Amino acid sequence: MAIPKLSKLELQIMDVLWDRGACCIRDILEAFPGAKKPAYTTIQTTVYRLEAKKALRQTRKVGNVHVFEPIIARNAAQRRLVDEFLSLFGGRTQPLMTHLIESGRLSLEDFKEAQKTFQRLSRKDRPR
Repeated sequence: MAIPKLSKLELQIMDVLWDRGACCIRDILEAFPGAKKPAYTTIQTTVYRLEAKKALRQTRKVGNVHVFEPIIARNAAQRRLVDEFLSLFGGRTQPLMTHLIESGRLSLEDFKEAQKTFQRLSRKDRPR
């Protein structure tokens, strides 16, 4: 299944659902910080757009309250974003890695974890 392109607000809504599980629109709205809280109707419209994109689905209706849950996984959405971002650099990862290192955002622990993943995946690809 193709992962849809998600806007910043759509990703924030999906984060709520990934963290909390199935929620109604009011619960999603309450998860936003006070100063940055969008209007109820903005969340509602965005949730229905996400439903149309097949990123989430309505699981049940209790009275007038619709409850939604994510269909796509967080890691799939993150991979789509990273791939999209890397396409801006012609698919090259080196500029991104250099920036992360120079800015101090890539910790030694992050690097070691990435190295372990790289080694594990490299072993899978070796012919036996």
